[in-house]
Amino acid sequence: MRAITIDRYGGPEVLEARDVEAPAPGAGEVRVRVAFAGINFIDVYMRSGVYARSSTYKTPLPMVLGMEGAGTIDAIGDGVEGFAIGQAVAWCIVRGAYAEQAVVPAWRLVAVPDAVPLDVACALMLQGSTAHYLTNSAWRVRAGDICIVHAGAGGVGQLLVQLAKLRGATVIATVGSASKAAIARARGADHTILYREMDFRDEVLRLTNGRGADVVYDSVGRDTVHASIRSLRTRGLCVMFGASSGQVDAIAPLELAEAGSVFFTRPHLADYMRDANEIRGRAQELFGAVAAGSLRVTIDRVFALPQVADAHRALESRESRGKLLLAAG
Repeated sequence: MRAITIDRYGGPEVLEARDVEAPAPGAGEVRVRVAFAGINFIDVYMRSGVYARSSTYKTPLPMVLGMEGAGTIDAIGDGVEGFAIGQAVAWCIVRGAYAEQAVVPAWRLVAVPDAVPLDVACALMLQGSTAHYLTNSAWRVRAGDICIVHAGAGGVGQLLVQLAKLRGATVIATVGSASKAAIARARGADHTILYREMDFRDEVLRLTNGRGADVVYDSVGRDTVHASIRSLRTRGLCVMFGASSGQVDAIAPLELAEAGSVFFTRPHLADYMRDANEIRGRAQELFGAVAAGSLRVTIDRVFALPQVADAHRALESRESRGKLLLAAG
């Protein structure tokens, strides 16, 4: 089968399409013929070596990249129940999706209902589950909350805006251009801030009459995190779940105190997908919202498997306006 592998850490140039042996499912595993693989910043962090020492997201070399996929089952290992050959499934937080076939532990799989296309199901597994745990678990958004969503026109950002609005929040989205502001507003953002044209903290304080936000969802990192912390109300929460502008080296404890005794967390999705019940519960809510028409998933571009380097460049340029996918099948 064809798969995208890396032998060393580095830029998009280290990504290589190769013919490799198709994997066989072991006990408790399922093999999936991959239709779509998601392109995510976690793949960039793995490719570049940011997670080289991570105990949560191990990156042994050489490896096949891709932490999110959807397709149909074509082989089932011993001891697996509840799945069938030909069934549509999706998953995340298992490496190996950048390939024509992938082996996945059965407990990490979710069944995809007929009402949800496979490309949408793929897009919802990692980015959708991220938006879900951010608004339901890391901080349970309540009616009346004020939420800041950075990169509000991106894949996770658009989902975050919608899920926060479904819970009754006021959403302030930061974006990089007028066209992206239009996307965020179309998803329900109450206010948009062009962060290249103004100090977003000053604008947040103006919009909230000096109060600040209850929670800020920061996927940008180095360029925004310190102002994010200072955009919060007293005892608010900053959740930094990505670093598209670069990794953050340190947050001084006193900075949190001076900002109003605020809280800061840098979570991993894996810690909010601990077992089959948690994984399937999030997926079912997301799939149900799509089927009901209350959640819209935007697929920006679909790349062929050999175009994976271009897909990574598109993601890292921060110019995407929705989900980027690889068509593996």
